[in-house]
Amino acid sequence: MLIIWIVIAVLVTAFVCWCYFTAQRLNRLHIGTDAALSSLQAALDRRADLVGVLAPGAVEDARRAIDVPLAPGRFTERVQLEHRISSHLRDMEGDPPELLERAVFRVDTSYRFYNDYVTRTRALRTRPLVRVLRLGGTAQLPEYFALSLDDGEN
Repeated sequence: MLIIWIVIAVLVTAFVCWCYFTAQRLNRLHIGTDAALSSLQAALDRRADLVGVLAPGAVEDARRAIDVPLAPGRFTERVQLEHRISSHLRDMEGDPPELLERAVFRVDTSYRFYNDYVTRTRALRTRPLVRVLRLGGTAQLPEYFALSLDDGEN
């Protein structure tokens, strides 16, 4: 009988440890997602600022894009403005300056990092046992940011 209690205690301890480490992993993923979102917003704002300076017709679109925060509820609005900025990029004549090329590269990189974090967070958060035990806490399920990666290319 003692062996059964020991086995039960080991199983319960293993389950509690799994729950604890999964909750910690989700917390780190949410922190990483927030950091990647901040990085993406900074990269998008920098690109919009540069396009506003280099393309005279893009000043108003760039200003409006910078004014729209990159928050989960406002992704569609920001994506529309980013597409307009990208169209200004495509309309620019000649080769874009190196500074603008680097800004576009940063946007692409930040975009990929953010969506990668969202994928990993969603994969863990949508597991049945994680949902039933509510190991994700009260944090909202992160959304993907759908920006075309070929937007900034000429």
